[in-house]
Amino acid sequence: MEKQALGMIETKGLIAAMCAADTALKAASVNMIGWRKVGSGLVAVFFAGDVASVKAAADAAAEAGAKVGEITAVDVIARPHEELSKMGDFLA
Repeated sequence: MEKQALGMIETKGLIAAMCAADTALKAASVNMIGWRKVGSGLVAVFFAGDVASVKAAADAAAEAGAKVGEITAVDVIARPHEELSKMGDFLA
């Protein structure tokens, strides 16, 4: 199945990232495709699904993560280019 959208959320701290990821997965029909420690305490979580689901999941995740920590970035990329998968093995 081709990914229709890629959702990303970056938090300061692992607890906020876990809370955000859990909320995203419960809020909409998305799949978590990976996470990375970015450095300086930042953690990025990636999920995929259809555009509307990913947008709903990202919004819910940002709200939930902000309650327990700091959200530094949230983004949704609709129809990510196949070359984007070269940036990380978890995006393949």
